[in-house]
Amino acid sequence: MRLIAASLLACSVLSAQVPPVAKLLVDIIKVDTSNPPGNEEKMADLLAPRLKAAGLEIDIIQTPQPGKAHLIARLRGDGSKKPVLIAAHSDVVGVEREKWSVDPFAGVIKDDGYVYGRGAIDFKGGLAVFTQAVLDIAADVKAGKLKLARDIILLVEADEEGGAYGTGYIAQKAWDKIDCEFSLNEGGWIVRDEKTKQVKYVSISTADKSSVSLTIRAKGTSTHSSMPLADNAIYRLARAMAKLSEYDTKPKLNASTKQFFSTLAETSAEPLKSHFKNLVAGTDPAKVKAADKAISENTLLHAIMRNTLAPVFLNAGFRGNVIPGSADATINVRTIPGTTAGELIDELQTVINDSMVEVMESPLRVGNAPLTEEQKKAMAARPRGPIPESPQVNELYQSLAKHAKLTYPEALVTPYLFQAGTDSYTWRMRNIPVYGIYPYPITAEDLTRMHGNDERVPIDSLVSGLRLITGTLTEVAVKK
Repeated sequence: MRLIAASLLACSVLSAQVPPVAKLLVDIIKVDTSNPPGNEEKMADLLAPRLKAAGLEIDIIQTPQPGKAHLIARLRGDGSKKPVLIAAHSDVVGVEREKWSVDPFAGVIKDDGYVYGRGAIDFKGGLAVFTQAVLDIAADVKAGKLKLARDIILLVEADEEGGAYGTGYIAQKAWDKIDCEFSLNEGGWIVRDEKTKQVKYVSISTADKSSVSLTIRAKGTSTHSSMPLADNAIYRLARAMAKLSEYDTKPKLNASTKQFFSTLAETSAEPLKSHFKNLVAGTDPAKVKAADKAISENTLLHAIMRNTLAPVFLNAGFRGNVIPGSADATINVRTIPGTTAGELIDELQTVINDSMVEVMESPLRVGNAPLTEEQKKAMAARPRGPIPESPQVNELYQSLAKHAKLTYPEALVTPYLFQAGTDSYTWRMRNIPVYGIYPYPITAEDLTRMHGNDERVPIDSLVSGLRLITGTLTEVAVKK
């Protein structure tokens, strides 16, 4: 009995030491929203009662897929200014359970000061910070400490990690509920040093890379496996993939990326300082090549400055005694804005240089499954065309940059091209500025776990990130 009592006491003490935003993240991680299928309606079931009790108006937008829904929570202002929207996706990628040291859907808090679980960084940690910020502001409004000039809208999204019913779908069905002056979403990083734990820079994303899926198809003669021929499609595909594995696309910097690397030059010692400057200048091919090699040792920086190639699927054969007539590899390409699929196809076709290997755009899929007809219709209805970059001159960007500096005085603040894609296009295509941030400082080692095994986020980072987001939202929404 004494051991049980001692254990219960220790648990209660630990619980008391965990800040509310970390406790909320634990609850959020425990809702398994691996996509596919997502089951994001379960997240709405968790958060809607808490938000409603705090005084927010709740809308749940169902999609044609059972169990998949979006949650919209609105904290009312006096309407003298247009709303600010904060958006966070509740779905996550799947896991390789056997490779985790903890249950990925338990929200484990270890004594190293981290919360572990799928989505801890991408983007349930952000969902917890955004939700807690709205709850805290709502409490101040209810207590009469604050009056808001604009509504604060919290959107808890479905289908960001892949699917047909993401923010494009909700914009078709309920645009009036998510229309706003400007928005916060996932995107830029708050990066801290591995050793000192000091924040080096805060990057606020003003644009996203896009995603193009390409199929590499090798052809050969289909025949009995007992009589192999020289033109084996699988071997041919392997040779093509070997060429791609040794190939790297050239650096391609836009204006915000140049500004980002210029900022890194200010925070770096030699020789990186000069490498960043030479990369941005782009005038000396030999110096650019040397800079590319040195900077690319950092995986994140390598991805920011170019179109990246990543094989994600392989498909060949259907019987153990038949040599197949074709073999496919799917390449996920993350593209710098302005890059077309046609340019990429020509580039990869040139690198492979084999008339029996064709590069083509892949059909749209959800996970490893083709889209249904209903999903194809939803995807086809998305807005098309070039997506404008968000400006750095409005109230939201300037407030976010200001509070980033107040929260992390030692850090430099910079705009940023996000190395992946988000669902911010829904607003940017309508000329509504969106700014992206993962609202918690992390190290390079933490970042490698995103979409990987033992994903985690530091508790102290959640706390400081909450301070950043609460300060920003309060400043842009409060009635002055």
